[in-house]
Amino acid sequence: MQLLSGCESLMPNESSGQVAEPSHPPAETPLDPAQCPPVEMVVCAEPEVKVVERVIERNFEKVVEVPVAKDKLVLGSEEFFTIEPGSLRLLALVDTGAATSSLSVTELTPFERDGSDWIRFKLSDGSDAEPQKIELPIKRHVRVARPGFDRQRRPVVDMSLTVGEVTHMVEVNLVERGEFEFPLLVGRNFLKDAAVVDVSRKQVQGKPKLPSFSK
Repeated sequence: MQLLSGCESLMPNESSGQVAEPSHPPAETPLDPAQCPPVEMVVCAEPEVKVVERVIERNFEKVVEVPVAKDKLVLGSEEFFTIEPGSLRLLALVDTGAATSSLSVTELTPFERDGSDWIRFKLSDGSDAEPQKIELPIKRHVRVARPGFDRQRRPVVDMSLTVGEVTHMVEVNLVERGEFEFPLLVGRNFLKDAAVVDVSRKQVQGKPKLPSFSK
């Protein structure tokens, strides 16, 4: 806003405290520009405006779908496996918490052959048939700790396990015990990169097929 200050008209007589009243209207005289104060430009400041930004955060539930490879085998918590050597069909517990597979046998006897350590044992499928006698070289030994039991030193051998149409040669540790619900425990060394487990199902693959060996 621009304000223009002009010349003042007659002012009161401050010394006498009286205002002189002219006896007749004063004659109009031309205004001297030199007696007028200069014109000043006054700029009014803009009012302060406070802008408040309000941010509302919302949380959304994120659903992640984990794809399962089509070429992987689906196993239940219990499956029938065929084991070689021996050609026996055993009911196995599929245990994703176990690092290696384990096999329950009887008459576990270590011996030496050609300067190497071997193991001899008998394996039964739980039927009335005569247990199979199997001899295999010992690959190494492992110590296994079970809750409520002392640590056991078990021999480890290589054996072929078949479920459905999938066969893998894996390390199996041998443990000597009598009565058992599952003679074979299949661990992650068989499942890795080969199968996924649906714990709500059992015996998904049915009777396993024996591997075919070329002559």
